[in-house]
Amino acid sequence: MTGRTTVETAETTSERRSDRLVIPLLLVSAFVVILNETIMSVALPVLTQDLGIPVSTGQWLTSAFMLVMAVVIPVTGFLLQRFHLRPVFIAAMTLFSLGTLVCFLAPGFPALLLGRVVQAGGTAIMMPLLMTTVLNVVPAERRGRTMGTISVVIAVAPAIGPTISGIILQAFDWRWMFGLVLPIALLGLALGVALIRNVTEPRPTAIDVFSVPVSALAFGGLVYGFSALGGEGAEPAVSPWYAVALGSVSLAVFVWRQLRLQREDRALLDLRVFGSPQFSLSIALVASSFMALFGTIILLPLYIQNVLGFDTLVTGLVLLPGGLVMGLIAPLVGRLFDRYGPRPLVSPGAAIVAVVLWGMTLFGTDTPIGFVVAAHIVLSLGLGLMFTPLLTGALGSLPQYLYSHGSAVVGTVQQVAGAAGTATFVAVMSSVAAARLSGGAGEVAAESAGIHVAFLLGAGVATTAFVVTFFVRRSSEPEPARAVAADES
Repeated sequence: MTGRTTVETAETTSERRSDRLVIPLLLVSAFVVILNETIMSVALPVLTQDLGIPVSTGQWLTSAFMLVMAVVIPVTGFLLQRFHLRPVFIAAMTLFSLGTLVCFLAPGFPALLLGRVVQAGGTAIMMPLLMTTVLNVVPAERRGRTMGTISVVIAVAPAIGPTISGIILQAFDWRWMFGLVLPIALLGLALGVALIRNVTEPRPTAIDVFSVPVSALAFGGLVYGFSALGGEGAEPAVSPWYAVALGSVSLAVFVWRQLRLQREDRALLDLRVFGSPQFSLSIALVASSFMALFGTIILLPLYIQNVLGFDTLVTGLVLLPGGLVMGLIAPLVGRLFDRYGPRPLVSPGAAIVAVVLWGMTLFGTDTPIGFVVAAHIVLSLGLGLMFTPLLTGALGSLPQYLYSHGSAVVGTVQQVAGAAGTATFVAVMSSVAAARLSGGAGEVAAESAGIHVAFLLGAGVATTAFVVTFFVRRSSEPEPARAVAADES
């Protein structure tokens, strides 16, 4: 008996060591794949010239990537319930590595587009996979610090992607944006095969065939439509308003279908996650935060270049410190969440975001660049105080059998809210600027006025979000046993 106990103890210790290695491995893998999501924004002019394609064609390298992400993420809730963790990770990193290889070797635009689509399939799976693993492996009292590190992946990787791609493009051919990433992706895949074990129990759930295309039309239509509305330059292939209308109608059908199927436990995306008031409230605040983040990311470069007259290098350097600050404070915020809960962090964070956005409404044609840098750093600080507590509190309020669906909802909301924030800020800015131009204002003054009104809108949304944060509370963690019991009943 003693020998058997010793063996079991050794096996348990080995599994815990493996878990401690798995989380950093998943974090690094997720950081690489999410970083790759935003590298095309700076590279597009170089690619269009090198491949001899118009800008309207080149933009599909970003649009197709976002569309695949929007289509695949809602399906990950089903995938993570139906299959073991290990094969899902291997599939995700294999897709990403294969897509990266195709992009690196691409002789022309069609192959490059194919590679980006394959990459997106792997990228879409990684974040829900990472969150679901953390929820299953990390004890509730230590989740905050781990989710704080995940916030680095979510917020910092997209922010520094354009800066890194710009540096690579100054020294190498555009293919090396993928060539330098490929060995890291392959190493992550090899380590995953060696280290990752299955920490979830699959359930024999059948997929609803009708829900998949409806989900694709719903989330793909919304993300494409919002992205096209917030785009600059090229005319979109399909009217953004048609895409948003189709996405909205399809979303209504999708929700109706899932509500019917969840009674039979066959929903593609289980909407019972919204039965938790804390989850619903936190997700609404996450959506508003991502709208502010991505709206600011798109407006500030336009302001710095078109109004203040600085070049792209200065623009990248201005935005870099804010991303680094968000990454540096994330682990500390996680530890504070574990100790004090969400409200002492979320409410001050929302207040900071609101105050900074009100301050950004004062930006003009002669604003010192140092003030812009400081404002972006403080804004990043406020958002950093919000992301980790909101995500941890939202997912921690769910029973274990809904972890994978909650992670999929978080990923989907990030995509749609980011696209919607970009579209809203740019649409407001463009309409005001056009009105000022028709009234006889100069081009710089007109764009400055448009940015002023867009930041007014953002400040109003942030102020409303600040009021809502007072309803955020620490969630009582559902016990795994109770969750399983609820599932079996």
